[in-house]
Parts: sequence; C-alpha cells; structure tokens
Amino acid sequence: MEMGGDEMMMTSGATGRIVPVFRSVMSRRALLRLAVALHSLFLWLLLLVGRRRRPDAASPAEPGRLGKARSRRRAAEEEDVRRRRALAEEVPMVEDDADVDGRTCGTFVIAGARRNALFCRVWAPAAGAETRGILLIVHGLNEHSGRYLHFAEQLTSCGFGVYAMDWIGHGGSDGLHGYVPSLDYVIEDMEVLLDKIMLENPDVPCFLLGHSTGGAVVLKASLYAHIRTRLEGIILTSPAVRVKPAHPIVGAVAPIFSLIAPKFQFKGANKRGIPVSRDPAALLAKYSDPLVYTGPIRVRTGHEILRISSYLLHNLKKVTVPFVVLHGTADRVTDPLASQELYTEAASRHKDLRLYEGFLHDLLFEPERDEIAADIIGWMDRTLGLQAV
Repeated sequence: MEMGGDEMMMTSGATGRIVPVFRSVMSRRALLRLAVALHSLFLWLLLLVGRRRRPDAASPAEPGRLGKARSRRRAAEEEDVRRRRALAEEVPMVEDDADVDGRTCGTFVIAGARRNALFCRVWAPAAGAETRGILLIVHGLNEHSGRYLHFAEQLTSCGFGVYAMDWIGHGGSDGLHGYVPSLDYVIEDMEVLLDKIMLENPDVPCFLLGHSTGGAVVLKASLYAHIRTRLEGIILTSPAVRVKPAHPIVGAVAPIFSLIAPKFQFKGANKRGIPVSRDPAALLAKYSDPLVYTGPIRVRTGHEILRISSYLLHNLKKVTVPFVVLHGTADRVTDPLASQELYTEAASRHKDLRLYEGFLHDLLFEPERDEIAADIIGWMDRTLGLQAV
C-alpha cells in the first residue's frame, strides 16, 4: 500500500487539493518567526477592530455602507439557496430502471439546530413490510444527499429505511455554498434529524453512515453518550480521521485566518478535482453536478477539517460504538492508514475494517459499488443479529 502519511495534502474531498500557501522550503526558525509575527498581527487587528466599533470613533457614513454591503451579500446568498433548493427538489429519487415494488420516497425541509432550513430525503421499504432498521446517511464535504440514490434503493430492497440530509451550506440546505462555519453544526443538525427519525420509527434500530468528512462527523458524534446510546452502530466510508495541511505553516495560521477572513477561498485549489473513482462516468457525474461545490475551499471550512481530525486522533481510544470502517488503499483524499489506526485503537468490542486494494475515495461510486453496498448491508445484518442474542 503506497501512502506516504507525511505527504498527505489537505483536501476538500470534492474540489481537489489545497495547494501550499508558501511553496518555498522554510526553516523551523523562519516558520516560528512567521507564526509569532502573524499572531501579533492578529492581536493588533483585534484591537483595531475593537476601537472602530466604538460609537465615537466610527464614521457616520460607514455603518450605512457596511450595512448595504452585508444586505447585498445576504440577498445573494438567499437567492443562491433558493436556486440550489429548487435543483435539489429536481434530483431524481427513483432510478429510471428501478423496480421499486411499492417502496416510497420523498423530500422534506426541517428546522435545524439554529432554525436553519435543513433539506432532507427519505426512502422507505414497501408499505406493510417490516422495516428492519434505519440508516441515516451523512454525505461528504462539497457533495449532497441526492447522490446516494442507488445505494438507498439497495437498502430499501433489503428492508432498511433510509434518511439523508444536506449539510449547512450544501445541497438544498441554508448557508453559503461550500462554507461550513463549524462541523459541530453538522452534528447538531444531524441530531435534530435523528430525533425526527426515532419519533417516526419507534423501536426501529438506527445506524449512521458518514463518508469522508461526513465520516469524521459521525465518528465524533458517536463519542457523545446521548447519541451513542441511540445507535446500533456506525459505518464509515473513507473517513477523514487524519488530515494534514499541505505545509506546516498552513496549520499554524489557519486558526487566525479562520477568524479574520473565514470565507476567504484558496484560489490555487485544483478546480478540476483529483480522482475519487475509477469509474469515468461517476467522475463526470460528480464534477458536472451543479449541487456539488467545485470552488476553492474556504478558510474556515479547511480549519474545521483540521480541527475535527486533530480531535479524533486524540480520542480514538474512547470510541466504543460498534463500527465498520471501509477504505480504498489507493485513496488520495483521506488516509487508509488512519482507518487502520482507528480499528486498532478503538475500544469497541464489535468493530470491523475493510480495505479494498486499489480502490479510490468514493467507494459507493466505484465500479464495484454494489459489492461495497452488500458488505455494508451484511455488516448491519450481523450487528442486528448480535443485538438479538
């Protein structure tokens, strides 16, 4: 397996790599000096902003100009959300050649943890059939829930109900496209949807599936006792457990710039996207999808990925939830060695690791997607069987 852990680039999971902010090779001393200088600059800027906010120091015309600019940005964002929600509603919920046999599906919008509109999807087994379990899908960074139609139909054909949600800033949900103020917001919104699922499906076993950064979100959520006790288990596909910045200085300045300019974009990011599937049709479908964010990653979003990755690496031994982690050995976005470390370090009694030789990042969109789905369904079957004993 060819990985090179120290060579890993921090990626968006959909838009490609974040290129180094500083390409030149810098000494440790130079990096330290630069970090200290940037920290001093940050403190100075905070002091300056604080002074400008005083009523006696502000120009009478300045609040008006700033207010108008904010209003224009807010209006543009709201218009983009309306456009994306309309597109999300148009995404097919049934495959053209599928024999659904009375199975049902639909979309809905619920209020998230901060009263934000959360766009969701649901696929259900045929009416009257026993629902063996529920799977809540948490997609990866920059994509959306509608991409998991084929997998959802495989699940419903096996008696599993499926829910999926679009993150904040993704798909048909509220927020600036591709911008995630906090990955904890995604956990909080997921918990709101989980409440709804359990209210509508009392006593039905529930699983969570997270892909890539969504896998990191699901894994962190499982560390909270009030969430973990409601789950039968979690499924992690190519989880972002270990993510390193393209250059050490990026990690040093990310916390500062995420506060100063959280929505700033790294213009040098590879807009073409690195390969995430060996299926050319799947790649074309992903990167031509208007609901998939293909712009440069935003500073705060990148910092949030680094932050959750660091948190998870320090808490792997605390993982006790039943889980299966699936990873392709040729993944260039997230690190399969980190998935192995998760499997080794986790305290879970029921855990499984599946490594697929030569597979890339988007396992459920690889040519062998049906085999991957069968492995996931088989693991849920076995987990339910263990609970029944």
